[in-house]
Amino acid sequence: MNSQQRRAERARRNRPPRRRVPWVAGLAVLVVVGALIGAIVARSSSGSKTSGDAAGSLLASVTGVPASVSTAVGAGSATGPKPIDAPALTKDGKPLIVYLGAEYCPYCAAERWAMIVALSRFGTFSGLQTTHSSSTDVYPSTPTFSFHGASFDSQYVAFEGVELAGNELSGGNYPKLDTPTAEQQQLLDTYDAPPYVAANAAGAIPFIDIGGKYIVSGATYDPGVLAGKTHEQIAAALSDPTSAVAKGVIGAANQNTAAICSVTGNQPAATCSNPTIAAIQATLG
Repeated sequence: MNSQQRRAERARRNRPPRRRVPWVAGLAVLVVVGALIGAIVARSSSGSKTSGDAAGSLLASVTGVPASVSTAVGAGSATGPKPIDAPALTKDGKPLIVYLGAEYCPYCAAERWAMIVALSRFGTFSGLQTTHSSSTDVYPSTPTFSFHGASFDSQYVAFEGVELAGNELSGGNYPKLDTPTAEQQQLLDTYDAPPYVAANAAGAIPFIDIGGKYIVSGATYDPGVLAGKTHEQIAAALSDPTSAVAKGVIGAANQNTAAICSVTGNQPAATCSNPTIAAIQATLG
């Protein structure tokens, strides 16, 4: 090895090793980006378009309607739950309320507002998401919430919210979301049919069973009062007892509240002893 070759070999040995961190970091970025894209694709392919957990301020407006407004609205423009003769429906020693609907359904979209107002008088929701009904159905894109993935905690009642399908058409169908249990399906098949509902309304959603004592089949007020409004506008209108929104949503919530009080033994007293609720309860049968 001549002197020139020896100098080249020493230079090669003293050269700093090549840095591999940027390549590893680049790979990590690609992995993260790929995971995010996969999550987005999986979300969109579910056929359910939601916008994440409902903002605290929005839910506060919906669940914090002043008692004076509820009193002024009374039964409002809503029809009440229908009494049925059936075995008591319970879960974990508490009356059970079962809701079956679908995110595409505009009638379900309307009824969820009232259900959330009513149930929030007995407990607390978590995981509610804002969404809307189908953009291609009647009352298109009615703003609402979804019970899919949500939970409800109460010392007075148990609640099961089932969203049968999403709100985004895929191949001409709305993709499935929640699968009803055998008991939930039996309730739907038995009580969402004659003689409990008219033959031409059998199988309608939303379907709600309140403790085995009352049922709701279809919306209890006109979904059209919500048309053209945002979630925030609807929530704000709930505090105006003269608005068509409050007469529908709060009226339905008051009637649902009275039915729930009937199955809880009028507990909690702070809710069920309200004169407006007690007066509605007396008319339910």
